[in-house]
Amino acid sequence: MSHTILLVQPGLRPETRTYSDYDSVNECMEGVCRIYEEHLKRINPNTPTITYDISQLFDFLDQLADISCLVYQKSTNTYAPYNKEWIKEKIYVLLKQAAGNTD
Repeated sequence: MSHTILLVQPGLRPETRTYSDYDSVNECMEGVCRIYEEHLKRINPNTPTITYDISQLFDFLDQLADISCLVYQKSTNTYAPYNKEWIKEKIYVLLKQAAGNTD
């Protein structure tokens, strides 16, 4: 488990910047999915069940001004930065594993 900090800037203004921290990369990726799900609930308040596919999630990520992660590296006692494309790759792997575990 590597402590992970998620940095999100939804809009162009610096005041829109937020951060969240997680105990692991997977928890962080689940957090990114929750951010999107909360966004969907806000724009569809009368829809009881929200569904989406990964391409819609990725489109949402592309619309953000910025999103990145800092992942703790125990060997160097530092945080390594990772960009939006890395986040997408990790989400893809996480969702693919989750889909495989439904059998």
